Amino acid sequence: MTRPAITRLCGVALLLALTGAARAAAIQVEVDGAEPGAGPVLVALCQGGLSGDACGRGDRGSSASGSARFLFRDVPPGTYAVAAFQDSNGNGQLDRTGLGLPLEPYGFSNESGRRGRPDFREAAFTLREPGVSLRVRLVRALPRR
Repeated sequence: MTRPAITRLCGVALLLALTGAARAAAIQVEVDGAEPGAGPVLVALCQGGLSGDACGRGDRGSSASGSARFLFRDVPPGTYAVAAFQDSNGNGQLDRTGLGLPLEPYGFSNESGRRGRPDFREAAFTLREPGVSLRVRLVRALPRR
């Protein structure tokens, strides 16, 4: 390859890398309503649904202050929802009654799922550059035992 061809190729590669980086965005999530010291807060970024398979990216944080902050970086633009819960017993999953009601504090973006089964369309938001900041409030479906 000639030197000018290599220079052009490097320039194109750099342009593509910068373009790709510019397409990624960040999602900052503040989860409040956690019961201080009652277990970590787990948060998941969901796309296309609210099932475990659709919520591929997640994180956990301390509930010591009653709130926790999370930052998801390099997220491609698209439609997402956030699901969160406080893992009071440390088993890594949202515990439920036999009827499916959550036993631990939980919440979704756009405050969906408070009056019935959560729906992805109600919890969804559109992510564009440079990103979005949102709040999820944890609530209990049932009184604490």
